[in-house]
Amino acid sequence: MQVDLNGVGHRFGTHPWLFRHLTEHLLPGHIYALTGPSGSGKSTLLSLIAGWEKPAEGSITTTGIQRTNWVFQNPHGVAGRTARDHVAFPLLARGLSGKEADQAAEELLARFHLGDVAGQAFRHLSGGEAQRLMLARGIASDPDLLLVDEPTAQLDLHTSREVNAALHELTAWQDVIVVIATHDEQTRAACTDAIDLRNYQDDAARVTADAQSVETPEDAS
Repeated sequence: MQVDLNGVGHRFGTHPWLFRHLTEHLLPGHIYALTGPSGSGKSTLLSLIAGWEKPAEGSITTTGIQRTNWVFQNPHGVAGRTARDHVAFPLLARGLSGKEADQAAEELLARFHLGDVAGQAFRHLSGGEAQRLMLARGIASDPDLLLVDEPTAQLDLHTSREVNAALHELTAWQDVIVVIATHDEQTRAACTDAIDLRNYQDDAARVTADAQSVETPEDAS
């Protein structure tokens, strides 16, 4: 099981290239950090890896990838449903009984340090708890490829540390390829590998990305 990026480059229309000549081989058991300034194409590359878009040049091939899951920057859930419910639902969809799903959900929540809030409604969770819940739910669906977009972008320093600790927990799942777009150095440190898009930019793209980083520091693209 792997994802192969072969000479990948992308741009929109006639705009400058976001990145070019990107060749990487993504393997299970690794957590890859996509780093680079805002506007360098981190979220765009996630979309390309997911197959939502085709690269403007080069190719992306997947081997043995049956299920892809995406954890977005802003946690989303059903306000009145408990944290346990959010994790149990994908387990039920995989064929577990209600009792089995609840038990497995409890175990997953504990792994992500959410055992104490398992019975709390989603609307009562803190930002960090909600983001960790999304990671637990993402793993519960048993993906081959897990894509995570700027998981700490909206969080304060303390909460970011909690989420980064949870991200490091993903190393326990050796049969999943995890790719995380981030501008957070601590998130980068929680990963096993890094792909710095600055290494795949020409001078014009680098100037554009640096300018966008100053103008829109929270831009995740």
